Amino acid sequence: MSSTGYLTTFSALDNSTISTNKHNRILGAEMDAIEIEAKNIDEAIGKACQEFNVPREKLNIEIISEGSTGFLGLGSKKAKIKASILSLGIDLESAFDLPKEEKKEVELSQPLTIKKEIPVAEPSPTRPAISDKLEEPSAVPLAQRAKTILEGILTRMHLDFPISIEETSDTILLTINGDGGGLLIGKRGQNLDAIQYIVNKAAMKTPDERKVIIIDTESYRKRRAESLNALARELAEKVKKTRKPVTVGHMNAHDRRIIHLALQNDDAIVTRSRGEGEYRKIVILPARIATRESRS
Repeated sequence: MSSTGYLTTFSALDNSTISTNKHNRILGAEMDAIEIEAKNIDEAIGKACQEFNVPREKLNIEIISEGSTGFLGLGSKKAKIKASILSLGIDLESAFDLPKEEKKEVELSQPLTIKKEIPVAEPSPTRPAISDKLEEPSAVPLAQRAKTILEGILTRMHLDFPISIEETSDTILLTINGDGGGLLIGKRGQNLDAIQYIVNKAAMKTPDERKVIIIDTESYRKRRAESLNALARELAEKVKKTRKPVTVGHMNAHDRRIIHLALQNDDAIVTRSRGEGEYRKIVILPARIATRESRS
């Protein structure tokens, strides 16, 4: 293309889309970058698209923080990005700032090259390095595996409490020593039960490992067992007096076991679990009614 052709092209561009005012920038105009927070990266980018009123591919996105959901809704963090309109990085005003007397005859030695800036997302935050030589699950004692898993859960909850281990022939007791009992225990021990369930499922690697892992803090399990034993004796007396069955509300397996054991030596009554799922009910019946039901 001749020099006259280049001049005609830029003159048309000047007349239709840009001003010759030296304070205006061509193709390099960029809105100020803004920082946006949201639940996750996608939602933050969506907000940025709405803010700038452009599609996603026309934005330069810089990920500041990916955010996290925390554990059981605790310690969650919002995702954070820095967004701006994609810049073509060209200042035609300064690149082609020609003297007035030379505007009619222009010689361009090189063709115009527009370089598009491609946004590069920052790498995700690095996670702690993991040793290349991991010990086989069977090589690590069950109690130690359970403790390691529990420590990981507490770390994600931003709780730094020491854990002690007590082991018997059929149980492993992990006690969390700290003052966060209310948060860890939850309503009727639901949070503690949830943590205990996760640790049991994650730590058991082979069918041969039959021990039950119990998670406790601030002697909650002991206080709960004493309360259930008193309740069992009270309900047993009621059944004996009325000679009618009594149903105890939904309980987890650990609590049901306490009720069964508390009344197993009482020949006047019988305890049975009914229902489905993790939380079933216990029915305390007079022994005669239980025998009659068995025969029928």
